[in-house]
Amino acid sequence: MTVRKTGLALLYTLVGSLALGHASISAATLEQIKERGEIRIAVANEIPYGYVDLSGEAKGAGPDVARHLAKALGINRIKWETASFSALIPGLKAGRFDMVAAEMAILPQRCQEVLFSEPNSSYGEGLLVPAGNPRQLNDFSQFSQPDLKVAIMAGADQLEMLQALNVPEANRITIANNADAISTVATGRADAYAATSLTVNELASKSQKVESASGFIDPVIDGKPVRSWGGFTFAKGSESLQQHINTALTDFRKTPQWRKILEQYGFSEADIEQSGTQSTAQLCARAAQTP
Repeated sequence: MTVRKTGLALLYTLVGSLALGHASISAATLEQIKERGEIRIAVANEIPYGYVDLSGEAKGAGPDVARHLAKALGINRIKWETASFSALIPGLKAGRFDMVAAEMAILPQRCQEVLFSEPNSSYGEGLLVPAGNPRQLNDFSQFSQPDLKVAIMAGADQLEMLQALNVPEANRITIANNADAISTVATGRADAYAATSLTVNELASKSQKVESASGFIDPVIDGKPVRSWGGFTFAKGSESLQQHINTALTDFRKTPQWRKILEQYGFSEADIEQSGTQSTAQLCARAAQTP
């Protein structure tokens, strides 16, 4: 009996040690990361949020900002991990990485599963218009007027948005893909092309015949603006690391470098300004009420 009890005691001790060891990996503190000598940060290979290029270098709004935050916290080395988007949260929970820099949107179920930093970015919708924006377009709802036509891509979410804003079918033109948007707008077949702000900015950079509508107003559907806020993500139990990142992020967001990073990856002026209009606490509280 003594041998059996001793064996069981050793087994319980071993299991407990493994559990503690796993917890320390999945919920690493800043001190533990510094002792290890590197922080493990995951991306989902999505441009422009976070991706690894052909040379193996991590790029995107998330990774570029994360580098500055790591340096500010005294972390000298980053081990970049790639995973499918759906594997990011499970990877955090399993302790495969310490942080996600994919500009993951702060949404209902996610707030219950993981921790988020304060928002690092925001993006909404946009309009591609002819150079000079001759008809002064900046709002989806303007296309309810009979003399205006807006192009959308087949199968895109913008169709539902325009329908919700009572834009008649006669005012909508469907095109096969984003590549057709520039010619559709430049030739006057449509007065504008509706897409996400990042898509619009990418298209505008390819031709001097078109531009992104300045002063764009986010569409409001069911009383809520159509807009997302993205932040860095951590496993539950990593509150200490989350707080350190938040402190560094708050300071970095006050610098021109932060704005330059977002601009470099196509975030519009409206996106940059909107990124600071919601706190993570507000977004999670709002999210918890969403069906």
